[in-house]
Amino acid sequence: MTNGFEERLLADLKAHVTRRAGDVPDARPVGPRVRLSRGWRLAGAFGLAVALAAGGLAIQAIGLGDQRPPAASASEILRLAAEAARQQPELTARPDQYVFTEFLATTRERPDSGPYLTVRTQLWQSAGGLAHPRVRHRPENDPDGWSDLKVIRPDDPTNPERKLDEFPSPAYHGDLPDDPDALLRYLREHPVDLHLPDGAGGDAGSMVYVTARSMLDGYVPPKALAALFELLAREPGAVVMPDDVVDAAGRRGVAIRMPGVIGGSHDFIFDRETYVYLGTRSAVVRGGVESMDSASALVRLAIVDEPGQVP
Repeated sequence: MTNGFEERLLADLKAHVTRRAGDVPDARPVGPRVRLSRGWRLAGAFGLAVALAAGGLAIQAIGLGDQRPPAASASEILRLAAEAARQQPELTARPDQYVFTEFLATTRERPDSGPYLTVRTQLWQSAGGLAHPRVRHRPENDPDGWSDLKVIRPDDPTNPERKLDEFPSPAYHGDLPDDPDALLRYLREHPVDLHLPDGAGGDAGSMVYVTARSMLDGYVPPKALAALFELLAREPGAVVMPDDVVDAAGRRGVAIRMPGVIGGSHDFIFDRETYVYLGTRSAVVRGGVESMDSASALVRLAIVDEPGQVP
């Protein structure tokens, strides 16, 4: 794997450390829509990995299936996702432990052309925000090609005075309310800067969806995750895509397109049978034509004692 590849990986994951947050900003009734700049679209652990481009990575199909269009609405599917979240076993973590996530991410070799490429990434984030994250990665077609375990330190160009030793927010969101109304109040009382491009704001639906992505980068307990999906189900503008999709791990799912995105689209993907959250996919519009840009799939999530430990 080239040095350039690793440099881009660390740069993008540093951006993730800067952007990720445990809280969601206030969702205002009206406002401009979110503009999908290249840099902003890659915020978050999943999105960051799909920014990587290097020759020799395995090509993995991402696309539409041939199933009939789903009958349920976006709000109905999100409520089913909430019910699925409630059924998940709850993980507990001490502040000194780590949230481990493993995900597959697929993107084009170049921003607007070339084959789709896939990378597998393992990320260790401090449950209590007490340490810097660690990361390693490999081409999906090379089981023995893991990189060294690297420390990710913050690098925030929008805040030159940010201390490099400042730790990110906790990755274990154990203090979130598990009632949708209480969760919305909590999110409004704990705004966070998402580092959006100049001039990019958000309406109620788009900003709730955007910041939900940030929360899903870490660990949200089942009841709070259910409340989050129920909150999303209330927001207008989301639509169900007309065909089944295949995520970056090859799993069949249904896609919910988030509202308020300019210059492309961003979808949440849920398992077609169980409605468990699987990951995301993004598309861009060039010359009036929408084309697949990237996709990511959560493979594993666990609580571990130290960086490098795999469940």
